[in-house]
Amino acid sequence: MPTNEQRREVAKRKLEEQLRQQAEQAKKRRTMSIIGGSVAAVAVIAAVVATVMIVQRDSGGSSTTASAATTEPGAPASDEGPTVSPPANGQLPPFTPLASTGANCQYPAAQAASKQNTPPRAGRVPTDPAQISASMTTSQGNIGLQLDNAKSPCTVNSFASLAQQGYFNDTTCHRLTTAESLSVLQCGDPAGTGMGGPGYEFANEYPTDQYPQNDPGLQQPVLYPRGTLAMANAGPGTNGSQFFLVYADSQLPPQYTVFGTIDETGLATLDKIAEAGVQGGGQDGAPAQEVMIKTLALD
Repeated sequence: MPTNEQRREVAKRKLEEQLRQQAEQAKKRRTMSIIGGSVAAVAVIAAVVATVMIVQRDSGGSSTTASAATTEPGAPASDEGPTVSPPANGQLPPFTPLASTGANCQYPAAQAASKQNTPPRAGRVPTDPAQISASMTTSQGNIGLQLDNAKSPCTVNSFASLAQQGYFNDTTCHRLTTAESLSVLQCGDPAGTGMGGPGYEFANEYPTDQYPQNDPGLQQPVLYPRGTLAMANAGPGTNGSQFFLVYADSQLPPQYTVFGTIDETGLATLDKIAEAGVQGGGQDGAPAQEVMIKTLALD
């Protein structure tokens, strides 16, 4: 009968291979997705992550993968970032301000914009105020947001700029995921296909920037708790306009920038959307009840 250590090693290898395949597919498609791939891929990832977490609880140990993170455009030089990995406790790492936080936000051109907009100003972005309020009015109810400008100022700078231009208004939230380890609503694509964006990209921030470059911990799933607001991407440095709202604790590698939280009214709205399910009855696809963003604006 296999030992806990043997089970952990098998789970690690499965997870590493799944993440490697997903990264290769995402680079080819250059689509904006949280995990990408088919419903089957989501189910496999959920099962493998669940296995890893069970083994950790049984053995009291932790596991990492050998995959290296890719250096992203606009990322700080290695001597400006952390030199010690965050604790491997399965949680998002504590935030430590870096000299590079907000110091040089860059938004290089990418694919054609799905909706006309002006890119945000580049360069240094202030981290004060630490919190910025925003309101998202949808066809299913209101969602209040608190944008974390102190942790992810380049991301908040872009999101606020797009919101002020009305970029998100009259767009749909095109994807709902209801898998056991991934429970999110994804929005921010005016094309409604999961492939749209603002015509520029930018680098990851918290929690990615809390890890040394090439840290294997960047491939190890951590808990993105209920109420998290984060950016979707197709790999490091490919953030654009798509974002996701976490309505139940979800497991993801720490490569999706967290830039805010969702208020209780918003969580109630998300719970209602999730309860209605996915079109066709699967675990990943368009929400069964259309979610249209009527307005998204700063308070």
